Amino acid sequence: MSNKMWGGRFSAGPDAALEAINASIDFDRRFYAQDIRGSQAHVAMLARQGIVTDEDAAAISQGLTEILAEIEDGTFTFQRALEDIHLNIESRLADKIGAPAGRLHTARSRNDQVATDFRLWTRDTVDEIDAALLGLQQALAEKALAHAGTVMPGFTHLQSAQPVTFGHHMLAYVEMVGRDRGRFADARARLNESPLGAAALAGTGFPIDRHMTAGALGFTRPMANSLDAVSSRDFALEVLSAAAIAATHLSRLAEEIVLWTTAQFTFVRLSDRFTTGSSIMPQKKNPDAAELVRGKTGRVIGALVGLLTVIKGLPLAYSKDMQEDKEGTFDALDTLGLCLTAMTGMIADLEPDAAAMKRAAGSGYSTATDLADWLVRELRLPFREAHHVTGRIVARAVETGTSLEELPLADLQAVEPRITAAVFDVLSVEKSIASRTSFGGTAPANVEREARAWLDRLGAKR
Repeated sequence: MSNKMWGGRFSAGPDAALEAINASIDFDRRFYAQDIRGSQAHVAMLARQGIVTDEDAAAISQGLTEILAEIEDGTFTFQRALEDIHLNIESRLADKIGAPAGRLHTARSRNDQVATDFRLWTRDTVDEIDAALLGLQQALAEKALAHAGTVMPGFTHLQSAQPVTFGHHMLAYVEMVGRDRGRFADARARLNESPLGAAALAGTGFPIDRHMTAGALGFTRPMANSLDAVSSRDFALEVLSAAAIAATHLSRLAEEIVLWTTAQFTFVRLSDRFTTGSSIMPQKKNPDAAELVRGKTGRVIGALVGLLTVIKGLPLAYSKDMQEDKEGTFDALDTLGLCLTAMTGMIADLEPDAAAMKRAAGSGYSTATDLADWLVRELRLPFREAHHVTGRIVARAVETGTSLEELPLADLQAVEPRITAAVFDVLSVEKSIASRTSFGGTAPANVEREARAWLDRLGAKR
């Protein structure tokens, strides 16, 4: 038999294959709260506009409230034959209140209904992700404050470059996560327009008040074009783009944690809470949480690429291809939320090995730039000449197997006779770091001040 909710045009039911590929209730049931919220706003507007009676509106609204309770307490029965969350709820409403349930769908379509649900759900989820990003920022800033003066090597090309502090390194991720939050906030502002009342694609002849429903649902305004309202999914693309960038930032930090916990680095330690063992090698303590954050980034990026591929060939207005917009979005945002929880826990949990990082910071002639700067500042050499002189001094240190700080003054003067013993004041990692006082630099005083400023801005309790 045909679907009782839409089957008047049909004399036979769908093939089993069509029913299987067409049904979305297995995943769009996640919209239940948003769907009921949208329906209650819609019927309240219909009653105020005199399109349905107050009595019918009250029965519909009460019935929807009871259905919400049934879904939340697990007594609601979802039926695949009814395809989606919208028809499942409407069918149950008809069972509960009879004929008045049929008036709920006046002046709307599943096209504007699902677009409204999806925007509401995405908005709610963006708010949850923002809270999780805030928590990560706070954890990073707390770690930065605690280690504002803890020396570590800074890298370029994964080679020792210049000394920095661990706190400075943590603050770099605070900045990245701040931009992630900004992208989600921008996306939220743009998605916060209501499709409800656009109906199937052309609007409706009923005297509805779309501004009323938009306001009731917390949207800033109704969408201005009915075709755009039912067919646009750029709001999901934009949120997925922000999610993909945020996941990529998490992946970079996860990669560093993986490196830092190796015996080759030994920069940080993770407790048993965020590591696992090996089934064959008893000594192993693997940073699986970090590795999984790194790996799951591919799922988030894949969801963005998948939805772009779905949307790229669709003419206006609605096509059933758009049913493919949800599962990837659900999975990507669920995954990002889980990764944020894991990363926040790892950052709070990890303990830097200050001695190991300090040893590494002094290796690789990392204060060579300080020597070149001293030559410019004290001997007035052009920087390019100072760079060349410093390179020759580094070569001499490599030949003798010593550090710049330990190289005899005579060896320095053999390259540049005007060098004095005062140069040794800039060749230690501590002096190097302390000198980096420019705005955004790694000097411990800078890092402490910036970490405190971030924690105040983020409302962290200290």
